[in-house]
Amino acid sequence: MVRSWYELPEYVRLRRVNGLRLSPDGTRLVAPVSDIAPDAKSFRSALWEIDIAPESEGGRAPRRLTRSTKGESGAEFLPDGSVLFSTGRVDPEAKTEDKPKAALWLLPADGGEARQVASRPGGVGAFTVARDSGLVAFTGKVLPGAEDDEADTEARKAREEAGVTAILHEALPVRSWDSDVGPDHPRIFTATPPEDEDARLGEPRDLTPDAGLSLLGASPALTPDGSTLLTSWSVPTSGGARREEVVAIDVATGERRTIAGGPDADFEFGSPAPSPDGTKVLVYADDEGSYDGEPRNATLWITDLATGEGRDLLPDHELWPQGYVWSADSSTVFLVADENGRRPVFRLDVATGALTRITGDHGAYSALNPSPDGRYVYALRDAWDAPPAPVRLDADATDGQPVHLRTPGSELTMPGTLTEIETTADDGTRIRSWLVLPEEASADSPAPLMLWVHGGPYMSFNGWTWRWNPWLLAARGYAVLLPDPALSTGYGQDMLRRAWGQWGPRTHADIMAITDAAEAREDIDAERTAMMGGSFGGYMANWIAGHTDRFKAIVSHASLWQLDGFSGTTDYPPVWENEFGTPLAQPERYQLNSPHLHADKIRTPMLVIHGDKDYRVPIGEGLHLWRDLLLHGVDAKFLYFPDENHWILTPGNAQVWYQTIFAFLDHHVHGKEWTKPELL
Repeated sequence: MVRSWYELPEYVRLRRVNGLRLSPDGTRLVAPVSDIAPDAKSFRSALWEIDIAPESEGGRAPRRLTRSTKGESGAEFLPDGSVLFSTGRVDPEAKTEDKPKAALWLLPADGGEARQVASRPGGVGAFTVARDSGLVAFTGKVLPGAEDDEADTEARKAREEAGVTAILHEALPVRSWDSDVGPDHPRIFTATPPEDEDARLGEPRDLTPDAGLSLLGASPALTPDGSTLLTSWSVPTSGGARREEVVAIDVATGERRTIAGGPDADFEFGSPAPSPDGTKVLVYADDEGSYDGEPRNATLWITDLATGEGRDLLPDHELWPQGYVWSADSSTVFLVADENGRRPVFRLDVATGALTRITGDHGAYSALNPSPDGRYVYALRDAWDAPPAPVRLDADATDGQPVHLRTPGSELTMPGTLTEIETTADDGTRIRSWLVLPEEASADSPAPLMLWVHGGPYMSFNGWTWRWNPWLLAARGYAVLLPDPALSTGYGQDMLRRAWGQWGPRTHADIMAITDAAEAREDIDAERTAMMGGSFGGYMANWIAGHTDRFKAIVSHASLWQLDGFSGTTDYPPVWENEFGTPLAQPERYQLNSPHLHADKIRTPMLVIHGDKDYRVPIGEGLHLWRDLLLHGVDAKFLYFPDENHWILTPGNAQVWYQTIFAFLDHHVHGKEWTKPELL
């Protein structure tokens, strides 16, 4: 029997393209592609080569380059065309480790067996290659006080043999997403490329022995000649907060200087990208907003590498750049940003500031790779009706269309249609949404409606997601509403100002307005409407539950419940406090916006979902919500994942997640008898 891709066992087996990298000569594309591991308990990734020409121009089928049980990730080219990548596979040429750490491996340009070329006692993290010289820079975690690899190895062994896992913290952050911070912290190392086909990288040199916490989350970049390393650098400020700057480090001397940021800067800076001519640096600039001032904002900054003088490249625009890259001649920047429920590619002339949108479709683009001859930009394109796949774009186009390349991913036919709807909120603001409709939806057979609210909240519902896929519901007969309410990006700063510090009331009004518009359609059954959301969407699920009983069922995933408790337990409280203040000093916004204050009004059946390893929205929020629902007699269930984080990432748990939601909806929306998923 042929099974459709939207049946859960098949869905988790779909091949997924996760990135794209073009070789310096513009002849090869390499992408990490994930699929399910042989034991079906995890996902693993491999590197694939993709032809730069579409099939209509003779493009060949993609071919797999790597294969191991641990999988491979990342891809950077050395000047000779060999591919550097990261993997935790065992090195057959070294002493066997009980638990191999991520290391750097090299795949020869002409094919053949990959070999390990660099490793660290604490593993290797982010890495990059200087385009011309081939110098390699990478991050590696080092225990405090360890002056070399031998000392680091001995210190780790001593902790393990003593059974010590404790970490003494003297500054924030303590945790990040699903990981503990420390006891080791990242430093950046540089190493020369292999001298011959059997050699490893040169002896790694520690460029940042004094880094401490300053390189958490950093990804290094190198000028093309390898003379200068660029990286974000975190500096402690008051109240446990930190300020992000960008520094340039002279590779020869180790001398470090700040080129973007400082105590008096209006923005924090990160993600540096040096120009191909080595004279300028693109930097992401963001302002987290202030309690009494403007909401958060972001822009793209350009800095002169020699002088440190910089300027805003988008002074007349309200786009938030999410990815940016230089053209080969250093005259143009290509970037992506949310815009009106899409994520198009823009071309920015550095000299004049002229901004042109080069994609005119409804796609969401990422992983930009301009060709050396200036003709094309290779990218990944996805949309609500298409998973990520490689495409070729005309670099000189205006509102152009993508040319699809042959993909190692999954090409899918959707079980329904995608459309847009919009309405006007009570304050006159336009609110728009994507609407996924099942194939059978019509005036004669209206579909039940599922409202999904996105996370963030500072994001847009504009592209494919493997974790929250509306087509799995559409295949079961539901229409799915995917709105961009207040706080969504891609609609200008006023969309944020409307709900800055007013998450509950303002966003709720927008969501109800667009839900009204959807329910007014003839192909929607307004009497059978449910709602779900995760993270901020889960917060809104909780808020909605306490302010209306119009929904048949509500699913709340990884949600905020009692805001004053959440404020001190989330992984980095200072960002939260920029908008909400602290509960003792500024309780007003907590009292205005906390869903738990409305627990006694909840009548709607609720499914609460939370992972124990979620450090962004800690498990206490889910436990407290569940307890309050029980105390108030709400028909509720709690789906708990002891080993998952903010997202449900393993194949088995992902299937159970969907199965439980489907069963909950069957019971409360369709009136079927409650049937617990078999594995629960």
